[in-house]
Amino acid sequence: MESFSLLLNTIVLRPYVFVFLAAFLFSAARLIGWRRTWCFMGITWFVALLCEFSSTRTGIPFGWYHYTGSTVGRELYIFDIPFMDSLSFPFLLYASYCMALAFVLPATASNRRRIGIIRMQFPLAARTGWPVALLTVLFFTFVDMIIDPVALRGARWFLGQIYYYPDPGTHFGVPVANYIGWAVVGFLSLSAYFPLDRKLLQTSSPPPAPLVTGNVLLGCGLYYGVLIFNLVVTFWIGESLLGMTGLLIYLPLTVLLALRLLGRLPDEG
Repeated sequence: MESFSLLLNTIVLRPYVFVFLAAFLFSAARLIGWRRTWCFMGITWFVALLCEFSSTRTGIPFGWYHYTGSTVGRELYIFDIPFMDSLSFPFLLYASYCMALAFVLPATASNRRRIGIIRMQFPLAARTGWPVALLTVLFFTFVDMIIDPVALRGARWFLGQIYYYPDPGTHFGVPVANYIGWAVVGFLSLSAYFPLDRKLLQTSSPPPAPLVTGNVLLGCGLYYGVLIFNLVVTFWIGESLLGMTGLLIYLPLTVLLALRLLGRLPDEG
């Protein structure tokens, strides 16, 4: 009963996390079905929790950091890790996965002669291939380059000072090892999920190709929703240099994404 009460308090304390989580569940269920969605979420959450548990005790893979425990008794913790923190990894990885799909999935042949947003196919080889995996890990790490520095300044906004690095790093106080850790979590999670996706192909196949574009874009929208939320907070607390750095990272990426969706980039599909 106490854990349930703490979970409710966590939702009240961190409503933005659960809004993003709900958006993930809605968009993922439409693209990959509920069975794959729960598998994706469970795998990523478990890998993230193990890596956080390890890092707070051994420094591997995120480097050394510690949670302050300032919200103990006000929100749910698993071991010494805030539940909402490890719960954020699944929707961030899924959003990054959709960003990778938007660049890699082949377009239908008719798209090469029409104007408008491309219509993506969803073949198994493309959605579970190395190009998607590597791009997903890249986007996953990139978004943390926006999230982690502003989260580290949580005392200046409604997150609160929930963690710290004993040895602050060079990227606005965040060590490079942290980003390596995010890449490790993404890689391990996808390495476990992709074989499962292949195994489930016959029992719960995803929607047909013409429906995939809109569902992939829902995931991309989640990615940009998280990004915009963190950039707004960054500028709100007066971290202009950090905010401008984030804009410079994502401006060319956004232009490339728009060109891809309009069919202006080469397509090998």
